[in-house]
Amino acid sequence: MKTLTARQRQVLLLAANGNSNADIAAWLGVSRHSVAEVLTAAYRRLGASDRAQAVAIALAVGELGIHQIHIPDEQREQAA
Repeated sequence: MKTLTARQRQVLLLAANGNSNADIAAWLGVSRHSVAEVLTAAYRRLGASDRAQAVAIALAVGELGIHQIHIPDEQREQAA
C-alpha cells in the first residue's frame, strides 16, 4: 500500500468528519468532481472500496489519527 498524498489525507479527513463532497469542495475552492477524484485516488491507494472503508484503513495504518475525528456533541451524548 502506498501512502496518501497530503491532499488525499486532507480530503479524506474532511470526509471522515462527516462533510459532503460539496462541503469539502466549497471549503477548498475546488469542484465536487475534483473532490470525488481525490477520494477515488485515496481509496485506490488504500485498497478501499468506499469512504467508510477508506477511513477505517487510514486509521488502522496511521494515515489518520483517531484524535482528528471530531464527534458532534449530540452524538457523543447519545453514545454515553
